[in-house]
Amino acid sequence: MYLTSKQRATLKSVAGKCEVLFQIGKGGINDNLVKAASDALNARELIKLSVLKSCPLSPSEALSELAGKLSAQPVCAIGSRIVMYRYSENVAEHIRL
Repeated sequence: MYLTSKQRATLKSVAGKCEVLFQIGKGGINDNLVKAASDALNARELIKLSVLKSCPLSPSEALSELAGKLSAQPVCAIGSRIVMYRYSENVAEHIRL
């Protein structure tokens, strides 16, 4: 499933109200981060992360790599913030796309 530009815009507006859940630092993307992000996606469908300056990856590279590992849809990389989405059966109220 790929997101349309309209769906991405909807998710961006929802993400604007979300807090940053994780930070990606000098360790880059490791197994602990992937597990924690996967758990968060199962619980909320949409997560926002911050990519620190010490991270060896750019925000867009981190978004692409992490989304690939999580089977999630990349939503956006704006500044040092990245947002991704994955549909979850565990959520009581789904995000309307």
